[in-house]
Amino acid sequence: MTRTGSTARKRLLAYGSAALVLAATFSAPAAITAATDPGSVVLTPPEPTGPHTVGRTELHLLDPGRGHPWVEGADDRDLTVSVWYPAEDGGEEHAPYVTRSLRGPLRSQLEQLGLHRDTVDFESSRTNALLDADAAAGAGPFPVVLFSPGFRMTRFLNTSNAEELASHGYAVVSVDHTYETPAVDLPDGRVIRTRVPDTGTATYQEAIAVRTEDIRFVLDQVAELAGGGNPDVNGRTLPAGLVGALDLDAVGMFGHSAGGLTTAEAMLVDDRIDAGIDLDGTLAYHTGDGVWADSTLEGADRPFAILGAGLSGIRRLPHNSEYNEAFQRFVQASSAPVLELYTADAEHMGYTDHQWILPAIAGVHRPDSNAWHEATGTALGPIDPGESVRTQRAYITAFFDAHLLGEDAPLLDGPSADFPAVEFVEQP
Repeated sequence: MTRTGSTARKRLLAYGSAALVLAATFSAPAAITAATDPGSVVLTPPEPTGPHTVGRTELHLLDPGRGHPWVEGADDRDLTVSVWYPAEDGGEEHAPYVTRSLRGPLRSQLEQLGLHRDTVDFESSRTNALLDADAAAGAGPFPVVLFSPGFRMTRFLNTSNAEELASHGYAVVSVDHTYETPAVDLPDGRVIRTRVPDTGTATYQEAIAVRTEDIRFVLDQVAELAGGGNPDVNGRTLPAGLVGALDLDAVGMFGHSAGGLTTAEAMLVDDRIDAGIDLDGTLAYHTGDGVWADSTLEGADRPFAILGAGLSGIRRLPHNSEYNEAFQRFVQASSAPVLELYTADAEHMGYTDHQWILPAIAGVHRPDSNAWHEATGTALGPIDPGESVRTQRAYITAFFDAHLLGEDAPLLDGPSADFPAVEFVEQP
């Protein structure tokens, strides 16, 4: 079997470095409107398809005494998470798409693509979710799904999938990994910015270890919330009906890129996670040099899915287990079935909100710089943007419906005429 000689880390970091650029850029045409300032656009994620209105709230959590390996003198670890959940209809304001401190880095990255820094009106951009809305009465308890973003990326860049799951009855808890994420806003006004020291394998290993502990700690805090407590360090008033409405007997996790590896690593050490999904994250630290993660060698003993996309490496080979040794080792080591889906016409950043942001900006502004074409050409692939969003939402939801709720999910049984871009990778 031919295997790519590219490294997981190189692919991961190459896309990670473009992530901030692309973070300000995709949307299905219906998802943007002209803003007051000429030339700027207002972003709104594609509308979720489930029966529930969606709410979003933020939690500030504190893990005392843990610190961080990249920050001397950091005694405690501050974490911020967003919780998307089924909500009551009402007149609440829609949650902002990104927090205040992220706007500057995103504007700077737009400039690097040859666009004006005010191409996107981030102040006016809003999600579909209602900010701090009451939880939907009688809809719970809500199964919980954790989300971990890609390396050096923000929790907000998978808003589309989070809102979709919440509209179908899930509570989605998205985590920012502090000092790695570009900027984290804390309620007391502090802004914690990235402190990634380099892009070496050792740094990446440290990052995944920190992320794994983050997930375990967040799960502890979610358990407190499910038990009727309030884990917010400031004791802020939480949306009515949310406390006690989470189901810790049904917990899933998904992640993009490094978040996919974080999902696999967290499942090894925390059996509260019942099922996991990797969105195109190579499951190793450095495939070319054989620097494997524990999960690469031990696999999964609970349901796991790999959603791969596009091409990888110098030889530009398909990013699936037929060619990727880390995927292959993970699948062979797993004692539970691994569902592997592959979309040849998609690419790595298509599993983020870039898939609905970038085409919108292209449609309005017609960018034509070399930087734009280089950044976007290998980020999304030729797949239709709307079809990509529809497809990944369907498979993510079906997987968690099957393994957290025990529902029939025929979509997972084999190829579907409704989603022709998706191939089922046969496992040995």
